[in-house]
Amino acid sequence: MAPINKAHIADLRGAAQVALDASRGVVDIVERMHRTIQAKPLPLGRGPSTPTRGITGLVYRSVRGVMGLVGQGIDLSLGAASGFLPEGTTPPQRDAVVAALNGLHGDHLLRTGNPLAINMALRHGGQPLDPLNPAAGVKAPTGRVLVLVHGLCMTDAQWRRAGRDHGALLAEAGGFTPVYLRYNSGLHVGDNGERFAALLETLLEHWPVPVRELVVVGHSMGGLVARSACFHAARADHAWPRRLKKLVFLGTPHHGSPLERGGHGLQRVLQWSPYSAPLAALGRSRSAGIQDLRHGAVTRGRPVHVALPPGVACYAVAATLAGRRQPLAERLLGDGLVAVDSALGRHRDPGRTLAFAPSHQFLSHDTGHLELLCRPEVAARLRQWLVPEG
Repeated sequence: MAPINKAHIADLRGAAQVALDASRGVVDIVERMHRTIQAKPLPLGRGPSTPTRGITGLVYRSVRGVMGLVGQGIDLSLGAASGFLPEGTTPPQRDAVVAALNGLHGDHLLRTGNPLAINMALRHGGQPLDPLNPAAGVKAPTGRVLVLVHGLCMTDAQWRRAGRDHGALLAEAGGFTPVYLRYNSGLHVGDNGERFAALLETLLEHWPVPVRELVVVGHSMGGLVARSACFHAARADHAWPRRLKKLVFLGTPHHGSPLERGGHGLQRVLQWSPYSAPLAALGRSRSAGIQDLRHGAVTRGRPVHVALPPGVACYAVAATLAGRRQPLAERLLGDGLVAVDSALGRHRDPGRTLAFAPSHQFLSHDTGHLELLCRPEVAARLRQWLVPEG
């Protein structure tokens, strides 16, 4: 067993804070249900919004007070212990768990100052890459830079699946230098896009050799983050979009995901009755990033249509669990998370359809959402699109 270090203590502090925050949320739900039952409202409509009073209210306030003291005690104790421990690292399995937690509640983690909140960063070869000094982390940089952006609840290490990594394959075939983005996927897509745009500006400004070509590949939510970065870069007049030649989307929900729309609908149904309304708080607790997937939003606030960036060759890969001779199932099933039409940018309103050329679209059959990261036919199509002949 590895010796305990500062990184382990930071994780313990973060986990304790998450547990206490979740417990407070449960207390809030129970108190509201208690108040509703006391008031005996009609089965449909609004319930009481005031907290419980008297002895009952005192009990709930006392519970919250004790929880707050326990949380402060744990945090102070672990903080003091951290000062006596060495720096250190954590295993890869930890990164996958933290990435999933950030996808579900990353905005809350950041808002509460939780040490488990992921800070956006670039990585190369499994190690952090300083955008102000990329030469220190890249042994043989080339003028062809490939940036890969992961999806919801994932991390940059998960680009490698079933022994395949699109970044490594393209580096070998086309002389790309692969750079991977790691980010908090629970934040608004628009916020991540703005930060990503600024990070790319810094990276290319300090790249050790002249950049001839920048290519960005985004999987799932990562594609929305990439589109958002292009939108924010244009508004900020960044220089890096002039180097951006190609943009590839793998299973990106350009027009939203049916699962998130279903979650939003369930939340609204729960609010119809004062007896179930407290449970709607569980639905509202899902992260801003997840909620953005309802419409495929790439800007913060009210969703607006954002076209593909002009002057950039854009490509879309969709997947379906159906076979080649099942056209109806193909449209209904999608890849299990994203519908085929959404992944290919199609919309019933022609004004909102994304203009992917027919030769820039590919549909992978008998393929699930995560299998887009490892299917040989997807890798072959990426090579065809991104690696010039000869």
